[in-house]
Amino acid sequence: MQLIRFLGAAIVGLGLLGLGACGGSNAPTSSEPANTTSSPPAASSPEASPNPAAATENTGSQTSKQGGQVVKAGDYHLEFVPSKEGDGTHLDFFLYKGASTEVIPNAKVTAQVEFPDGTLKELPLKYEPEGKHYGEKLPGASAVGNYKVAILTDVNGEKINSRFSFKQ
Repeated sequence: MQLIRFLGAAIVGLGLLGLGACGGSNAPTSSEPANTTSSPPAASSPEASPNPAAATENTGSQTSKQGGQVVKAGDYHLEFVPSKEGDGTHLDFFLYKGASTEVIPNAKVTAQVEFPDGTLKELPLKYEPEGKHYGEKLPGASAVGNYKVAILTDVNGEKINSRFSFKQ
């Protein structure tokens, strides 16, 4: 029963992800991993298909503030930093807006993680005021291989989504 609920949530999430890709110029972009040699996310999800109207051009100004992988989407600077923690991996997500890199503390952020074996897990990321970022521990992320992560972000109704990957 839990598997059916999870798969239903994953399908709905991917559907929303697809709608976000069609929604406007602040739609998701792919990222070049800063600290890994992993491949980009597979074309199995709706966002992976090319959509020139939805893509944000990589201008070379994607500089890391936290040592992670960076995506620039419109006025937003999105940064993802995974770190091994005990029997799992801690996912840290930094969300900034504008040239002054204003921290956005009131967004709704969800990580959709595809494990190396193809298993999907959805994880809400909570805002951590002391670190000025969103984060949560991904339990069971100790399998060796490529992890693909879609970060779904809602800032006051504005959808800003991004894709990252990391290796264990």
